[in-house]
Amino acid sequence: MNTEVKIAVIGLGYVGLPLARLFSTKYKTIGFDMNPARVKALMAGHDATLEVSDELLQSAIQNGFICTANMEDIRDCNFYVVAVPTPVDENNNPDLTPLYGASTTVGKVISKGDIVVYESTVYPGVTEDECIPVVEKVSGLKFNEDFFAGYSPERINPGDKLHTVEKIKKVTSGSTPEIGKKVNEVYASVITAGTHLAPSIKVAEAAKVIENSQRDINIAFVNELSKIFNKMGIDTQDVLEAASTKWNFLPFKPGLVGGHCIGVDPYYLAQCAQRHGYNPEIILAGRRMNDGMGEYVANETIKLMLKKGIQVLDSDILILGFTFKENCPDVRNTKVVDIYKALKEYNVNITIYDPWADPSIAKHEYGIEITNELPNQKFDTAILAVAHEKFKNLDVLSLLHEKHVVFDVKVFLDRQTVDGRL
Repeated sequence: MNTEVKIAVIGLGYVGLPLARLFSTKYKTIGFDMNPARVKALMAGHDATLEVSDELLQSAIQNGFICTANMEDIRDCNFYVVAVPTPVDENNNPDLTPLYGASTTVGKVISKGDIVVYESTVYPGVTEDECIPVVEKVSGLKFNEDFFAGYSPERINPGDKLHTVEKIKKVTSGSTPEIGKKVNEVYASVITAGTHLAPSIKVAEAAKVIENSQRDINIAFVNELSKIFNKMGIDTQDVLEAASTKWNFLPFKPGLVGGHCIGVDPYYLAQCAQRHGYNPEIILAGRRMNDGMGEYVANETIKLMLKKGIQVLDSDILILGFTFKENCPDVRNTKVVDIYKALKEYNVNITIYDPWADPSIAKHEYGIEITNELPNQKFDTAILAVAHEKFKNLDVLSLLHEKHVVFDVKVFLDRQTVDGRL
């Protein structure tokens, strides 16, 4: 690749769009997405995920950045970046369908000498054993002879305006030592935080998948502590504050673990381990603990209602927040759904208020009605599920009957106003 670098980013979601916009500051860059409506909105200068501001996006477009749903528009590129989702199915098995689709797209347009770099989170071996054979078959080209590959795991933190893509150190890798250097060079030219060139694609894949598995296990530990201390009548937050006075104490907090990374990636690592004949006990135990926290919050809330003599049947419960994390519209794999489903078993009336989430997406993805408007009624119970900044000035008690319950999942509300918290 001695020619000018022309980049195509395939998949313009939370990962792909910020990366494509960043690449466009230095290279001719085209963003490709199969959703024409998404492409149209982006070319009109607005990103519904709010990861790229209208100002930045419009500036990039004025400087030549293009988004398209037409595959022919990316045929002249020579550096392809795949940034599509890697979800799990209903049985928590890795679903590589989006990767196969993106690899097919690459195979249709890739030429001799080109490089394809995968960013999607996978278990070690997926890039070379699953994706590259698809590119080879569709293109008719030979891997590491006619075209080359790399892997540079995404490190996007949705909703975080401080740690943006260029400010997070990037791991890179290539299918040959020379290609690794080339891939690293391209990323290093736009990532101000620097890069780390891993010795192989599999090492880079493994590094990514353990990042989130490590966080998942640590959060599972404090979630278990929260359950223990609750039974002992001890406030978990008080314990964590005391313990964190030690210099090397890890500051993890209990809570719901959703989203497209921490709540998903450990399953990719677990299945990979099982394929190699090893049963990953700690990883799966952490997943079981964290996957059960929504139901735990619901049941603890119901217990508090009963202790206060509040009739549960046909009671009105307000859930504050629906997104998987604060201050962003991302509802992928939100564990607030688990709270909702567990509460519905008690035949209660539930209202979900979230000023960030798109009600149409919530309805389409989960079949759940939510509202962006503060409800004009009184409730028996409120559950603070997501710590949106917009909730800071909300007078929760004004929304409740005199006899009520407040459960604070995020340790966000005034301690004097809550009846229970993790």
